[in-house]
Amino acid sequence: MDGTNQTAVTEFIFLGFSSVLYLRLTLFVIFLTVYLLSLMGNTLIIFIVLTDVTLQTPMYIFLGNLSFLEIWYTTATVPKLLATCLARVVTISVFGCITQYYFFFSMGATECILLAVMAYDRYLAICSPLRYSLLMSLRVCLRFSAGSWIGGFIAPLLPTILISHLSFCGPQKINHFFCDSDPIFKLSCSDTFLVEALGYTCTSVVILSSFLLTMFSYGYIVVTIIKLSSQKAQRKAFSTCASHLTVVTIYYGTIIFAYVRPPATHNFTIGKVISVFYCVVTPLVNPLIYTLRNKDVKKAFRKVLTRKRLLLTRKMQ
Repeated sequence: MDGTNQTAVTEFIFLGFSSVLYLRLTLFVIFLTVYLLSLMGNTLIIFIVLTDVTLQTPMYIFLGNLSFLEIWYTTATVPKLLATCLARVVTISVFGCITQYYFFFSMGATECILLAVMAYDRYLAICSPLRYSLLMSLRVCLRFSAGSWIGGFIAPLLPTILISHLSFCGPQKINHFFCDSDPIFKLSCSDTFLVEALGYTCTSVVILSSFLLTMFSYGYIVVTIIKLSSQKAQRKAFSTCASHLTVVTIYYGTIIFAYVRPPATHNFTIGKVISVFYCVVTPLVNPLIYTLRNKDVKKAFRKVLTRKRLLLTRKMQ
């Protein structure tokens, strides 16, 4: 589109969810509560993993990475979401919008890779228990963790660079609560075909490849568990994987619906609702699932509480 005689846009306006005040305030209370619980839950998991020596194993190191990731993943989008619930006009600069886009998709890609790595870790633990300590040593674990972060932050780099070269000359309103890809493309007065195709390809490759790797790992796990003669051993193996599989189902179910589809079929209203699940709900579900279903984490949490009580008792004496 020819940008001649059109004023360049320097900031965007988020439309959020509703113009009705009481509905916005209700959503604000709900989202703020979920956000704070998510921050506290994930911070608690990180603290427990760092302070309890028995949890400093590959499985829980990956869990600590996931919790740390969830803190920043939600923080990239939820503050603006809360702002749209309180104020009628919430703006973000074009540079800020592109920055938010990059960090959101970087952390989303990191989570996909990390979930696949966690599934591979469970595959080794169940399918190759005698070689597990060799195949998933602390050094290998740390390399997998670092690789997840590096790969996640590289994945959206080229699409972000191309988006930064797009022209925006009106309108300014983003029909969303954060700078997602399709709303940005819709506002550009440049030809977005290349960046849309590249962005769609990158997200599809990252999401589907990590999802398939995760499913392959669990496929082998299920086959191995079925072959176990003891029902007690089967229940223990299934229990070990149930938490991770629940997180995977919730997370991939929403992001595949949101991003692995042709851009032309996108509905922004449905997109905003779906976005709430992977931006707000899933980061809270993760610590809840891992703490409520995991005996080791609950045991470590009780130990932390016991130490705190003892310290408090000594101070009072």
